[in-house]
Amino acid sequence: MPRRGAPRIRKIAPDPVYSDVMVAKLTNRSMLDGKKSVVQRQIYTAFEMIKEKTKKEPVEVFYQAISNIKPTMEVRPRRIGGAAYQVPTPVRGRRQEALAIRWLVEAARSKPNGEFKTYADKLSAEIMDAASGGGVAVKKREEMEKMAEANKAFAHFRW
Repeated sequence: MPRRGAPRIRKIAPDPVYSDVMVAKLTNRSMLDGKKSVVQRQIYTAFEMIKEKTKKEPVEVFYQAISNIKPTMEVRPRRIGGAAYQVPTPVRGRRQEALAIRWLVEAARSKPNGEFKTYADKLSAEIMDAASGGGVAVKKREEMEKMAEANKAFAHFRW
């Protein structure tokens, strides 16, 4: 079956407080059961915590974290002659952002409840870790890029 062309790109409205599209994407990705106002409150609380602890603008810290998480290379499976090879491919811009936000949210949710009480605590800790070059989300990016580097021999299978 032929493909139907490029998918239609949805416009995402910027969030109400910071007027930023990336913060809105973080909100949408963090949302559970369609409860946007609940998540927005948690994210804004997390940003206030970041502002208190770092004495910097929280959106700047968030963008620094996202830039540290964004992957440049990933591996994709490609079947050739009955064998599936992990072929390293560069990651396009929109997918870089999507993966970075997804990994940030997953890393924040995976933090233990004993140490951190709310999602805001977990998210602020993960954003600050990622901004300083550490954290679970940055580790995930490094792991993915390491895998791409290890499978460099199959780069000629790229389509």
